[in-house]
This record gives sequence, C-alpha cells and structure tokens, in this order.
Amino acid sequence: MVVEYIRYTIASERQEDFIEAYSKASKQLDRSEHCLGYELTHCEEEPENFILRIEWTSTANHLNGFRKSQDFMTFLNFVKPFFNNIVEMNHYRLTKVVKKQ
Repeated sequence: MVVEYIRYTIASERQEDFIEAYSKASKQLDRSEHCLGYELTHCEEEPENFILRIEWTSTANHLNGFRKSQDFMTFLNFVKPFFNNIVEMNHYRLTKVVKKQ
C-alpha cells in the first residue's frame, strides 16, 4: 500500500465549493478497486490548508489503473477547477513507525 497526499491552499470563499467537489469526486474513488480509503482534512491552525489523503494498493495501480479509467475522467472533471491550488501531490510509503488503531 502507498499513501498519496495532495495538499491544497484554498481561499475561504472557495472552500465550500472545494469540499462539495471532492464529495462528488469521492464516488469515483469508492468505485475503484485500487483505492483502499481516503480522507479530506481541513487545517485548524491555517484554515486555508487542506490535505487529501488517499490509500492506493500501489503507485502503479493508481497511475496505470485508476488514472487510465473512465472513473478518473469523471473524478477529474469535479476537481480540476482546484488544480492551481495544489501545493504538493506525491506518493509515500509507510515506514515501520506506525500505530495501528
């Protein structure tokens, strides 16, 4: 499993639209066999910051599976208006330093 983090900076007047766009786009993540889970978080200390965390079965499955699917095109249409607000978009591997719930 890998974790993709996408960090956004979203002005207050666009935040409601941003959250709604990801609410709609998340349905395509739900449909993907490659997506294990996701969460959109909103920073308390710096309210213009958001982080989308997506767990994928692998980076290859994300890039060559989901991103080449029709579901991705639908996903993209919802979130594309916010692409210029991306600060970081990378895949990370877990280390051995983990606390399981």
